[in-house]
Amino acid sequence: MPEEQIFNIIQFLKSAVSMGASDEHLKVGHSPYVRKNGFIMKTTMQPLTKEDLDRAILEIAPTAIRDEILTRCDVDFMYEIRGCSRFRVNYNRQIGQPALVIRNISYTIPKLQELSLPEILSKIIQYQNGIILVTGPTGSGKSTTIASLIDQINATNSKHIVTIEDPIEYVFSCKRSIISQRQVGVDTKSFSDGIKYALRQDPDVIFIGEIRDKETMEAALKASETGHLVLSTLHTNDAVQTINRIVNMFEESNRFIIRKQLSETLRATIAQKLVYSEAQKKRFPACEIMVVTPTIKDYIHKDNSEEIYELLRDNTIDNMISMNSSLALLTEKGCITQEEALEQSVDPQELEKIFRGVYQGTKAYYE
Repeated sequence: MPEEQIFNIIQFLKSAVSMGASDEHLKVGHSPYVRKNGFIMKTTMQPLTKEDLDRAILEIAPTAIRDEILTRCDVDFMYEIRGCSRFRVNYNRQIGQPALVIRNISYTIPKLQELSLPEILSKIIQYQNGIILVTGPTGSGKSTTIASLIDQINATNSKHIVTIEDPIEYVFSCKRSIISQRQVGVDTKSFSDGIKYALRQDPDVIFIGEIRDKETMEAALKASETGHLVLSTLHTNDAVQTINRIVNMFEESNRFIIRKQLSETLRATIAQKLVYSEAQKKRFPACEIMVVTPTIKDYIHKDNSEEIYELLRDNTIDNMISMNSSLALLTEKGCITQEEALEQSVDPQELEKIFRGVYQGTKAYYE
């Protein structure tokens, strides 16, 4: 193979970052793909061979796993091109062949205002204890939102923030706070172990990269009950789904207790999705924000989760907003069109009623 045709993973990643891509997909027999503004795009590069992938993996894999990675099926790790970007890399196998899915992680942690997120989030993270969950599908910006929230605490409060991640994505610099970042599999055995031992490290805020199982959820609840603020993410689409997902992690005989515990510790859920504007060639975040008021607390405790959405839709005084109201506000501000908003809505009929003025949105959360 001529030298100029050999796939160079470093140059490819640099090019992907420079074009504004968020993800890269590499698989045997196909040209590389990139994701930009939420859309998958095929490059004009030649199809990759198994040798291209093997060489790329050995080029970027950490030394500690370089010799064994080609015999494993699924591995996550971080890679960095200094002066360019950090990358979260997932090595996997597809029909027995190696593949890579890579997420670009910026060095710069954006401020909430730069992300066009509601200002109310600055107030939500002032809680001293309890759990705040940022939710949404893969690629909805959860990691960036969490990083922005943590860095705001870091810049405005004198606290000890412990992060437990798999792998570590954004790297924080200590400002007014001390930040200790721990990676599962490197610095601690598991998420639940990381939380357990974090409680002995004089923390004020604990960030859990993702709540994946009952053990991690139990540890998070315990941490929030003992006077710590816990931040984490879940792959759920709205507040009701988030509550149900947590409760359903546990055996049916324990769910009454878990609902009581969750009603006492949950402070807020922030569900978000990124909506692409064809006119502006960029994405804007739409957010559903549920703040746990006494009424919401009672609904969670009594398993009346179906009432929560009605409260989110109609509430205008408790710092809450439904996803449809958020989509309507983005439309009103000229960020997206009504058609783009309707495409992203899980209840487009209700959103059409909002556009006709049947329900009242509130601009306050974005001002």
